[in-house]
Amino acid sequence: MTTRSAHPASTPPAPPVPLTALLARRDLGLRLLAGPEDVPLHWVHTSEMADPYPYLLGGELLMTAGVQLTDPARYVERVVEAGAAALAFGVTPVYDTVPAELVEACAGQGLPLVEVPPRTPFTAVARALWQLMAEARLRELRRVTEAQQSLATAAARPAPVPAVLGALASRLAGRAVLFGPDGTESAVAGPAIPAEAAATLAELAGLVSGGPGGPASASGEEDGLRLAAYALGGGDGLTLGIATERRDPGDHTIAGVAVVLLSLLTAPHRGADVTVRDGALVRLLLGTPPAEVAGALGPGPWTVVHASGGDGTPFATASLAAALGTPLVDRAGGTVRLLLPASTDVTAQEGWTLGASAPVPAAELTAADAQAARALRRAEASRTSLVRHRAGGFAGLVDPGEAAAYARTLLAPLTEPLAETLRVWLSLHGSWDRTAVAMAIHRNTVRQRIARCAALLDRDLDDPDVRMELWFALRAS
Repeated sequence: MTTRSAHPASTPPAPPVPLTALLARRDLGLRLLAGPEDVPLHWVHTSEMADPYPYLLGGELLMTAGVQLTDPARYVERVVEAGAAALAFGVTPVYDTVPAELVEACAGQGLPLVEVPPRTPFTAVARALWQLMAEARLRELRRVTEAQQSLATAAARPAPVPAVLGALASRLAGRAVLFGPDGTESAVAGPAIPAEAAATLAELAGLVSGGPGGPASASGEEDGLRLAAYALGGGDGLTLGIATERRDPGDHTIAGVAVVLLSLLTAPHRGADVTVRDGALVRLLLGTPPAEVAGALGPGPWTVVHASGGDGTPFATASLAAALGTPLVDRAGGTVRLLLPASTDVTAQEGWTLGASAPVPAAELTAADAQAARALRRAEASRTSLVRHRAGGFAGLVDPGEAAAYARTLLAPLTEPLAETLRVWLSLHGSWDRTAVAMAIHRNTVRQRIARCAALLDRDLDDPDVRMELWFALRAS
């Protein structure tokens, strides 16, 4: 079994395009000479450097005409080491055919090698890849939207919990399980899975917790299945488990909507009318002591979000609430305030600036409201789409085992080259030039890699607290 923290997403990122889709474009005339044809392509890069390693981030279709190709075996070794997905070789103007040594090296390393004919410029290949990625993203957004509508419809049925599980299993083409506090399966939907995978899914469910400081989700693999567990925010220790044969970019978004709905449906006070909960939120935001409304809201933990922006239409606030998966929303002046179960990840929303509090129990929502207000002010000042309130973080972890586990989770999105660049950059106090010299790479590559680290980690690397947390994480990993 392998486990890792489930990486959240609001709307699905641009999905990678399989190399087969690019090979199928007859107008390009591409031909596969070596390696597998089903590798995913995340982007495209052209380089005529003798050693392209310092300029690669991983997942690229690297295109070259072999201007400085002197040692094909070493060249391919460096391309594979950098994590490139495939190599495209143009047979003009330097070579009339793809060098046999290059074909042999790619076959030995398992690196896909594509021949680009003379009539096809590299820009045409790049444009085709971006078009395919745009089409894939549109399909994924449409799939996610339809799934959200299906889950919302299921939540309104007479038996909403099994209906939501059924809709989720159907949309993800897998199995959905609601685990009780003792780890038993209280409700299931979808086809049965092997015993080993079922046991691993139960283990993942036991790892997550909805409490502050505990992991809200975990994922792993078993028997060829992708497994994920999410803590519900109702306060009863319930967990949602999902097993699928594949994991598409929008699946986590769909699962997140299901988590929010199931959290509300299984909360201790779900028998009360929804207006009771909405009214409790309104009273809380108007200054009523939290202890007086905690009973109606449920114990939590909860996250408070402040938002500004929108498109100015009457439906903007409702659309934001739907995107974040909560009906608990209030608009006062130019600020929208929302209340979400802590197990629901807060993610950036197009057209909005967001500030999010730390997860807190219902009795501490006033403090969380202030945290969210400060985070929003910082987001507006820094022109950042989302700023989260950061508590003690990594520096507060004392136990070495807990520190190492936290570090693995925090740094999981980074490849080895990115993590090493971040470590050296932090050790040299953010100096681009000194980092470039220390790693023997170009200073622009340092900038690109650090920017990629910031995007993957969703962290503000100009924040000294964030830098300190990442430094401790890198030392403990």
